[in-house]
Amino acid sequence: MHAEIKFLMDLAIILLSTKVFGTISKKFGMPEVVGALIAGIVIGPAVLGIEHETEFITEIAKLGVIVLMFMAGTETDLKELKKCGKASFIIAVLGVLIPLIGGFVVAGVFDGENIFHIEKIQLLQDIFVGVILTATSVSITVQTLQEMGKFRTASGTAILGAAIIDDILGIIILAIITGISNPSVKIGIVILKILGFFITALILGYITHKILMFLINKYSVNSATGIICFSFCLIMAYISENYFGVADITGAYFAGIVVGCTPALKYVEQKMQPLSIMLLSPVFFASIGIKTTISAINSSLMIFTILLLIVAVLTKFVGCGLGARMCGYSREESLQIGTGMISRGEVALIVANVGVPLGLMPSKLFTPIIIVVIVTTILTPILLKLVYANINNEADLEIL
Repeated sequence: MHAEIKFLMDLAIILLSTKVFGTISKKFGMPEVVGALIAGIVIGPAVLGIEHETEFITEIAKLGVIVLMFMAGTETDLKELKKCGKASFIIAVLGVLIPLIGGFVVAGVFDGENIFHIEKIQLLQDIFVGVILTATSVSITVQTLQEMGKFRTASGTAILGAAIIDDILGIIILAIITGISNPSVKIGIVILKILGFFITALILGYITHKILMFLINKYSVNSATGIICFSFCLIMAYISENYFGVADITGAYFAGIVVGCTPALKYVEQKMQPLSIMLLSPVFFASIGIKTTISAINSSLMIFTILLLIVAVLTKFVGCGLGARMCGYSREESLQIGTGMISRGEVALIVANVGVPLGLMPSKLFTPIIIVVIVTTILTPILLKLVYANINNEADLEIL
């Protein structure tokens, strides 16, 4: 009987520990997600060994990541995307391609494989490391810019627009890599399945949007509307992975975009955020930490971690900054944009988590990824304050 209800104590420990460490994290001016990750590491096998990965925790964490990506979809501002247009697209493309190449090269060098005679699974694993580095967590940047009163600047708008496109490009690349990871599947079939998914997503999205608008216009937004929206998220997540071999989070993300284009957006956010904040997200982030085995890091992995961190910072900074400069932004604005795109945050964790069951994310590399995420998450707000402060100081000197 005790074993049957152990999950209750597991949940209590995870929720309390993530809240405590999250609060401490905020006291130091860092996002709560950093504290949640550290909490998972502390209570997991790496430190105290209080919690271990269980089927229950895994399933709740999976639901948590689906809801997280659904909410990310609802926050995707299509109008903002159109406003930034060509500039954001160029910034995002370079901000995806350069980290993708950088991560692939670092992983390949670490493996010591001959790139011309590398096995398919090893090649996919190396590419997947690059895919993880393409992610951008703009929420941390946005929060920092709002605190500094710089969110509505030209660079702030460009960062937001580029991050939106960055997420979409990253999801498409993720869909391709997860699709071809199955050795029995041919690339042509994978491409057709991906195209089929996007066509299906557009059709189902259009139908769902029409149904939601009809119900909202006739009955206004209510609990039934909210249930339909969440059910649509779960259905899209199931369909994408079960029928098209595309990661379930991809379906959830596009479901969020559809819901975000309806008047039900605010209602869904009001109802879903408490569930995500109080249960699903803490379990997801803690589960990542629980999977981490610090003891597995040797001198070779430590060198890999340092190299990966350097590449993670420089490739986003250079890629996005160069893209901004090409689009006519000033040197100062380009520095701000490049800096604002450095943080990987929860998006990189989500991508890494997707690769584990597919064999694309070797367990030995999970800890280095966690470290890169934590460090970039901590660095971004600090660097942002520095680049904006330097601009302000230069302006003050010019006035004097």
